[in-house]
Amino acid sequence: MIHSIPIHTTPPHIRSFVTRVRRLSSTQRDALERLGPQFKLPYMNTQLDYKISFGRDAPLILEIGFGMGTTTVDIAAQRLSDNFLGIEVYEPGVGALLKLIEERQLSNIRVIQHDAVQVVNHMLARDSVDGAHIFFPDPWHKARHHKRRLIQLPFAKLLASRLRAGGYLHLATDWQNYAEQMLNVLHAEPTLVNISNHENSYILRPDYRPMTKFERRGLCLGHGVWDLLFIKRLESSVSS
Repeated sequence: MIHSIPIHTTPPHIRSFVTRVRRLSSTQRDALERLGPQFKLPYMNTQLDYKISFGRDAPLILEIGFGMGTTTVDIAAQRLSDNFLGIEVYEPGVGALLKLIEERQLSNIRVIQHDAVQVVNHMLARDSVDGAHIFFPDPWHKARHHKRRLIQLPFAKLLASRLRAGGYLHLATDWQNYAEQMLNVLHAEPTLVNISNHENSYILRPDYRPMTKFERRGLCLGHGVWDLLFIKRLESSVSS
């Protein structure tokens, strides 16, 4: 399932999550036991062979930090011609997503339960990913914790290196301060370009990203939500 091709490693990074013991429900545990062997991929320090892992050759979309998996399955059900690789560290979320995969009868999702930075760095080849979704990552809202935010320039550079020319990166957050940081970070990566109609700005929520119940509740309370969509420049544009 996996090529034994080692990839250069990077220095240790500050994790954007904390290790918590979260209790599995009986349905989540059952899904992990029954469906894990089919849909869950092991983390390894080697490149992933997408065609073998999914049983077909199709565009690859990353879903980083998918939570309980509802958004992931909704998008994957809309886009059956794409392969979706979901990355999540918390086991209950993995179990919940596996259960949803079975309920929706989807075959275009695979899951890795591990730190996303290490997965992207070690398992994904350069110029091999067609799109990446990072929706509502932990904002670490206290200023002293901002260093733990996932969207930092080193990770943006790493993720951009895995995108194909013309591939996209779609982020969303409901914290304005984090949205501003995301915007600054992505604009600092020269291989990415903002597709917003307004330079240095955000986009309206694309139709393919479903609105979560928490997002809907926040909007009713007057909270904002910010979507960002960047495209990797064509090689000729980067080199010029």
